[in-house]
Amino acid sequence: MALAPGESPGFLLWHATLRWQRGIAAALAPLGLTHVQFVLLACTWWFNTQGEQPNQLTLARQAGTDVKMTSQVLRALEAKGLIERETDPADTRAKRLRTTDAGAELAPRAIAAVEEADARFFQPVAVHEAVELLGRLARPGP
Repeated sequence: MALAPGESPGFLLWHATLRWQRGIAAALAPLGLTHVQFVLLACTWWFNTQGEQPNQLTLARQAGTDVKMTSQVLRALEAKGLIERETDPADTRAKRLRTTDAGAELAPRAIAAVEEADARFFQPVAVHEAVELLGRLARPGP
């Protein structure tokens, strides 16, 4: 027997995801970033703050994005002057990524905006409960 929409975990997750995505998009719009641009900029910035210049494959794995789509979005971030892609001297097929000064200035502001939107969205749930549940759903066991 089919569940009513309000009893279906998948249907509820769909609606929760849509509401969360709208909040993130609204938080990032004033900064001129899409959600995926934000994720790739923030991940690149984080790697750079750890002393690393990731290649596109490493960044895509960290972000959970498709490699080809990652390359396209990185081109857009490069056109905006937020990242630089440099040929890896060890592998001329690979591109190493670095945030520009503008990207390094924007990334923490964008992270703060997203964290604020997340706090509003997840306000009805204790943070540790949300992290535990989402962690289990994002990385299910065997």
